[in-house]
Amino acid sequence: MENQFENRIDLTELSSRTQAIKTEIGKHIFGQQELIDLLLIALFANGHVLIEGAPGVAKTLTAKLLAHTLDVKFKRIQFTPDLMPGDIIGTSIFNAKTTDFEFKRGPLFANIILADEINRSPAKTQAALFEAMEEKQITVDGTTHQLDEPFMVLATQNPIEQEGTYRLPEAQLDRFLFKIKVDYPALEYETAMLQSIHEQSAVIDLNSIAKIMNHLNLNNLRKVVAKVVVENHLLSYMAQIVQATRKNPALYLGASPRASIAILNASKACACLQNRDFVTPDDIKYVTPAILRHRVQLTPEKEMEGIAVETIIQQLLDKIEVPR
Repeated sequence: MENQFENRIDLTELSSRTQAIKTEIGKHIFGQQELIDLLLIALFANGHVLIEGAPGVAKTLTAKLLAHTLDVKFKRIQFTPDLMPGDIIGTSIFNAKTTDFEFKRGPLFANIILADEINRSPAKTQAALFEAMEEKQITVDGTTHQLDEPFMVLATQNPIEQEGTYRLPEAQLDRFLFKIKVDYPALEYETAMLQSIHEQSAVIDLNSIAKIMNHLNLNNLRKVVAKVVVENHLLSYMAQIVQATRKNPALYLGASPRASIAILNASKACACLQNRDFVTPDDIKYVTPAILRHRVQLTPEKEMEGIAVETIIQQLLDKIEVPR
């Protein structure tokens, strides 16, 4: 829904490119509007995303489609129990001609990384992502290698099957801007999906996906998002939300200051997707659940009661007075 205000920032290019990306993804993905919106918000907010859902709900396909709409380097890494850190970041190989070691770059040296089933690899392999996700660099044998911008990790995990999986540590979870939960599509969308597959009668050709943006376009649009206006009372509102997670008796672990920054950046991108150059409380309330659900932990008592963490987050949002 477009606003009736005259924007102080030109959002024309962002709006047109965003709509074009949605159109490309919408050719193959049906009924996952929130997933696509949050992925786009994360893209413009320069954040990483953890996508969680049952098998077959198009987590991996959506991530791949988004990556293919960007004219940037894309790598998919299938996380398995035997995956080693060197398989991701690269390793030093001895060159007999030069009698010296040369660093061979791993798949992490790309712009968009699809970490498929990230919780299937042990902690030492997951930890290989820590420095890359936070500092956009990789250190090997004492030498630091800068990663190219943009750098975005899209990770998937299956919450149902726990055998042979490794829980992501809090330090890594905190590095993801969003944790998006993907549900099954509604009847009408699943019907539309079947009709589309029946009519096409072919495997999805990712190479047919149009390139909507390159790294220069994306970097410029991120600069536009950074200029979005946020009033001081809304900054206070964001801080109150995060502070409330640390005082809630139902939560064993509250959110870190990184969550406050995440709400700020995501709210700006959310406003832009609504064709506004200023943040509203609704933007904040829309992005907050996906930002907090993986950063807070329920007390053992609340877990035994079967209470969902999203319920506690919604209660927090309901209690805090919305600024006007």
